[in-house]
Amino acid sequence: MDGFLQKFFRGVYEKKQRAHENNYCKFNDQGLSAFTSSLYLAGLVASLVAGPVTRIYGRRTSIICGGSSFLVGAILNATSINLAMLLMGRIMLGVGIGFGNQAVPLYLSEMAPTHLRGALNMMFQLATTSGVFTANMVNYGTQKLKPWGWRLSLGLAAGPAVLMTVGGIALPETPNSLIERGMRDKGRKVLEKIRGTKNVDAEFEDMVDASELANSIKHPFRNILVKRNRPQLVMAILLPAFQILTGINSILFYAPVLFESMGFGRNASLFSSAVTGAVLCSSTFIAIATVDRVGRRFLLISGGIQMITCQVIVSIILGVKFGDNQKLSKGFSVLVVVVICLFVVAFGWSWGGLGWTIPSEIFPLETRSAGQSITVAVNLLFTFVIAQVFLSLLCAFKFGIFLFFASWILVMTVFVYFFLPETKGVPIEEMIFLWRKHWFWKKIVPGNPNDDTQNEEGKGVGPDSVSS
Repeated sequence: MDGFLQKFFRGVYEKKQRAHENNYCKFNDQGLSAFTSSLYLAGLVASLVAGPVTRIYGRRTSIICGGSSFLVGAILNATSINLAMLLMGRIMLGVGIGFGNQAVPLYLSEMAPTHLRGALNMMFQLATTSGVFTANMVNYGTQKLKPWGWRLSLGLAAGPAVLMTVGGIALPETPNSLIERGMRDKGRKVLEKIRGTKNVDAEFEDMVDASELANSIKHPFRNILVKRNRPQLVMAILLPAFQILTGINSILFYAPVLFESMGFGRNASLFSSAVTGAVLCSSTFIAIATVDRVGRRFLLISGGIQMITCQVIVSIILGVKFGDNQKLSKGFSVLVVVVICLFVVAFGWSWGGLGWTIPSEIFPLETRSAGQSITVAVNLLFTFVIAQVFLSLLCAFKFGIFLFFASWILVMTVFVYFFLPETKGVPIEEMIFLWRKHWFWKKIVPGNPNDDTQNEEGKGVGPDSVSS
């Protein structure tokens, strides 16, 4: 919005007014990039703090902390009178995201029955994509309210913040967390309530066994390095990194910039980004309907192939038809939007939700909070880096930016094919058996967990050594 840029980023606003500015470089401003990416750096730090909080005080506590921080950030941004206040609000939003992203996927995975875990966990992605779509529509509407429309746009973030905080207060704690913290009777009652039956003996015993092992681990971040947790650690690092390296955040964050650079009008650019947000939200329903039927691997691989195809097509169109001082014809502009929407659809049913679902379901209880913290931290680290450098990369690579992301999607698709086992229908406390059967990971994960413990005790990272 011009009013926002005039107040806080006048240099960017002045660049926009230059008629002959390089199409790919007119929005290249490190101050604007720092504003965008500061949220994710704050979230990275907060996610590491949220790990111990989630484990010691429960999933609900972290959800409430996340909602409260987000509320404070929304208020600060809406009432900002200078850049420092704006950045402080952005940082508080980041803290909210760090706590929320750490706790909510865990909460969903632990509350869901095995046969519905994928679909229910996808609700996290549905909420995220709905928020993206809503934000785009809010921006599209409030940009006409000059000069204060941007304040309303930023302040409306308080709405979901309140819902998140109230939800954290009203919802029950997960049985896994209650049992881990010594409240077995209460944990069983919650388990019976959410399963709708008193016949939960087998699942309850699995949780008790897992909690006993979890309570013997005093340093989860150290224990996550033992060999039996090596596959999960690799996934917790690579899957969120790959999710960001699809390029989706760059497209969504800077969609108005991209479309305006391609020659769309200012209103049309916001409208086009609203369309991509709606497509992303809608595509999540495909994942919800299919993830527990066709499995995680099929969705990731098929989505990867479609995303590569779309990135290459967009790159070719821009390389041939879109020069430094040119505008795309109406026909090619529409084609670019359609292909980008097809890319967004593929992301929505694949890496969008599964980048969060899979890491939240593969860790044993003793390292689950630490593992999720690593997942969130890596996700936000890569989001921070890409958000910070994207405008510079766009200026340097031009249309090649899409080939850059396409090459990464090729790498991640091959990785999934060879190294990610199918987790569909596997109880959350039995995931360890997947790695022991996998052609590659069985060479690393010991067949007997006690073997791993004995081997690591001498290194100071076994359960007995860390609990002393």
